Amino acid sequence: MKKIIVDGGRLKIEDVVNVARFMYEVGISQDALDKISQARQVVDRYVEEERVVYGLTTGFGKFCDVFISKEQSIQLQKNLIMSHSCGVGNPLDQEIVRAIMLLRVNALSVGHSGIRASTVQTLIDMINKNVVPVIPEKGSLGSSGDLAPLSHMVLTMMGMGEAFYENQRMDSEKAMKLAGIKPVELTSKEGLALINGTQVMTAIASLAVYDAENLSKSADVVSSLTIQALKGIVEAFDPKVHDIRNQQGQIKCAANLRKLLQGSKLTTHQGEERVQDPYTLRCIPQIHGASKDAVEYVKMIVEREINAVTDNPLIFAREDQVISGGNFHGQPIALAMDFLAIALSEFANVSERRIERLVNPQLSQLPAFLTKNGGLNSGFMITQYAAAALVSENKVLAHPASVDSIPSSANQEDHVSMGTIAARKAREILFNVTNVLAIELMASLQALDIQEAADKLSPVTREVYDTCREQIKAVDKDRVMYTDINSAYRILKNGSIVDKSVKASGEIY
Repeated sequence: MKKIIVDGGRLKIEDVVNVARFMYEVGISQDALDKISQARQVVDRYVEEERVVYGLTTGFGKFCDVFISKEQSIQLQKNLIMSHSCGVGNPLDQEIVRAIMLLRVNALSVGHSGIRASTVQTLIDMINKNVVPVIPEKGSLGSSGDLAPLSHMVLTMMGMGEAFYENQRMDSEKAMKLAGIKPVELTSKEGLALINGTQVMTAIASLAVYDAENLSKSADVVSSLTIQALKGIVEAFDPKVHDIRNQQGQIKCAANLRKLLQGSKLTTHQGEERVQDPYTLRCIPQIHGASKDAVEYVKMIVEREINAVTDNPLIFAREDQVISGGNFHGQPIALAMDFLAIALSEFANVSERRIERLVNPQLSQLPAFLTKNGGLNSGFMITQYAAAALVSENKVLAHPASVDSIPSSANQEDHVSMGTIAARKAREILFNVTNVLAIELMASLQALDIQEAADKLSPVTREVYDTCREQIKAVDKDRVMYTDINSAYRILKNGSIVDKSVKASGEIY
């Protein structure tokens, strides 16, 4: 069993994916345990001395001026989690929840949260034994962190609420018992340490960024098939053109296309078929490249956040100090995920226009809707409808969540990030974009088959063609299309055409 050792400072997005999707086990470093213990000693001492410190000996939010005695601290923590468990909607996917738990463990491992090591270990045991809390997807303002959804996570730690165990939904008490994990009784500061942070939005963001990187590469591979199906002009991808623009994503995309198209007998040169191509072919490096740069930027922000301490108040054991700040505010992730949503939408915008060029006989020499017996058969007519619908939906979803705010907690929390909404929207756009590219993949394969041109493909894209045709057959006459779209979606989601391209040509960026 592969294992990730958490220390609070070196987690990568790939680690999050490995734990969330591929069930890697989680451990914690001894250094992290020592830091957790040192911070906890400060909390215990302050509570014993009955110092007035937010979150240790006071209520929360607007109730920050209400003193709580040490005798009431256990009830306070239980009340906090129960009262804050206000999520609504469908449960978050189990892979997201596993990512949330991992990120919370990582943040607590830095040693500024004041939690007990035994409580952190309970969360680790839940990951390793696959007890997955039921966390409703809606209800977070994105500051004070992801209070509502994280409270549902902690409910399960306490043996309350609901959880999935072996993919069966049940009461958390039963799930914890079946997994052999003893529910925890939270004590001073622990409830706040567990729920006051950005781990829900950052978990969604981590998985979305990982998939966006793959999608960015897949978009280049799919477009290279369309370029050949439409006899695209290769001079547009000449490195001299892109080097003088000095935009790195554009340079990388053009390099990808040159690799993918090398050796093709279908591409053309300036003046052979036409003087120049439409923007949807000619400007692929400029369009895809800008989105690639955006994905890189978002990845940088997210990888900072997965190693950040985002709860409140913060314990500084060395300085013997507790500081109430605002690291829980999700603004960095909110802005980044809104940017990712826009960048991903552009992959679909241009892909849908390439689909139109493949199915519209006024824009190519191909038969209408890629069918030889039009009228009796509709062919790819409605696949373009579906792509257009997804693109239009993305225009609504890409409206930024981060520009909105609404006061809460009697105006104590008077500016919020909406970062979790931004992350959820970006993930939905990612799903839509993958389906649009899946439709373009199907259409480009069909266009190649109609022209009996598969043997003229570049060596790299011929490998891709063969891989896809093993799962999606050519459309000789009308049939149920959504199953083909689903197959093409899975091909893109699992990265197989990128892997095939990398194996045949070297790295794809």
